[in-house]
Amino acid sequence: MCNFSENASYRLVLCILNSVHQLRVQKWTVHQGSCSIGGFICCQWFWELEDRFNMGYKFPSLLLQQWKKALLFNNIVAIVAALLMLFSRMAKSFEMIFLGRFLYGYNVGLGLSVHLMYLGECSPKKLRGFLTLTSSIFIGFGKITGQIIGIKEMMGTEDMWPYLLAISGIPAILQFVTLLFFPEAPRYLYIDKGDTEGSEKALQWLWQAHDLKLELEDMQKERESTQGEKKKTVKDVLTSRCVRWQLLTLAIPCAGVQFCGINALYFYAFDIFRESGVPEDQMHYFAIGIGATELITVTLCSFLIDRAGRKKLMGYGYLLMGVTMSVLTAMLSIKDLNTWIPYVNIALIFCVICIYGLGPSGVSMALPADLFLQAWRPSAYVISGTINWLGMFLVGMSFGFIVEGLGQFCFLIFVAYSIFSAAFLLYFVPETKGKTMVEIMEDFNKLNYKNRAADTEKTDITLATKL
Repeated sequence: MCNFSENASYRLVLCILNSVHQLRVQKWTVHQGSCSIGGFICCQWFWELEDRFNMGYKFPSLLLQQWKKALLFNNIVAIVAALLMLFSRMAKSFEMIFLGRFLYGYNVGLGLSVHLMYLGECSPKKLRGFLTLTSSIFIGFGKITGQIIGIKEMMGTEDMWPYLLAISGIPAILQFVTLLFFPEAPRYLYIDKGDTEGSEKALQWLWQAHDLKLELEDMQKERESTQGEKKKTVKDVLTSRCVRWQLLTLAIPCAGVQFCGINALYFYAFDIFRESGVPEDQMHYFAIGIGATELITVTLCSFLIDRAGRKKLMGYGYLLMGVTMSVLTAMLSIKDLNTWIPYVNIALIFCVICIYGLGPSGVSMALPADLFLQAWRPSAYVISGTINWLGMFLVGMSFGFIVEGLGQFCFLIFVAYSIFSAAFLLYFVPETKGKTMVEIMEDFNKLNYKNRAADTEKTDITLATKL
């Protein structure tokens, strides 16, 4: 939801701030960072709720485990943020804008985690990747919608900016109303609550199908595998050997979404467009083209994820991004040698965005639902969200200094991380396509307990020799 207001132009937001109060330009950094800080603090709040829930407190279970109610609460936060934005000009308060963006960040931080858990637990095995990827599709849709309505011919004017920043409240109201008719997540009902009948009714309502034998058997196996286990805390995920490789598989791609260089690319794109002779008043149309490219490729990825698999899409995606950005860095270094080179750079920018949309952008969001069983999943989403928001904040706050110091060679930092992520994913991570949660856990156990299995085998051979 934050993307509707996130993509208004830099010049427009400076106009907003100047019309409310005479601020220094440096406060723009705080304005941009407030959304990331809100998302990060939300992840820590989610962490605190989880710890209290595991200690026996009752109230946090309302928001931690009942995904539908958590989403309803989260939409109220977004509506409050929209109202703050809407009335900030009337109140002549720039603090309301900062608070509104902070609440938008909080809304996105909680919403992404809970929304993805709800989707993952409502999805059939064959469509799990596609349905969890719809979050990336609508994030892309939010970006391009913000870019379109932010142009001066629509709402990108000084008079319309309060409405532009408040428009994110509309999808919040729509989701709040429609969620009232949706059931609770079937896996939560079956595995956590033991409500077999309620889970079956929820599946029938969501899937419009009556043959649910295979899905119920899958949930029964997962419930049996976690029988007697308490909900795992973040500390458990970070320290337990049984999920060590799942944690690495989650952390490296999630950090890669921020450290793969896509934000650097957006930053440099306008300079490259300018060097190619694009007029300033036409620049935002190219930005819309970039947003549309990302949306189209993420949508295409949603149809490929359950066919090609997560491992290939992410691994080869990061590899191709690293190679393409290496070429882009070289071309930026020789951009003055010929007049056609800036046009090649524009093509390379669109190539990187296509690769990003086809792999890393969307697939990383589906990982916690694929990699962790029910008892571990909430903590996995806390870790995923924390990594994402910390990465966004660090890149947002430090990238300007990196560009100032390295120029176009700043891409080499992201190239190194992209190639490292690709090597890790392609060589070490098992494929999860078309597998049940229990089967995925068994695949990762071969990595988690690899040395122990080798030690056991060695011990058995030694004992046999002595006998």
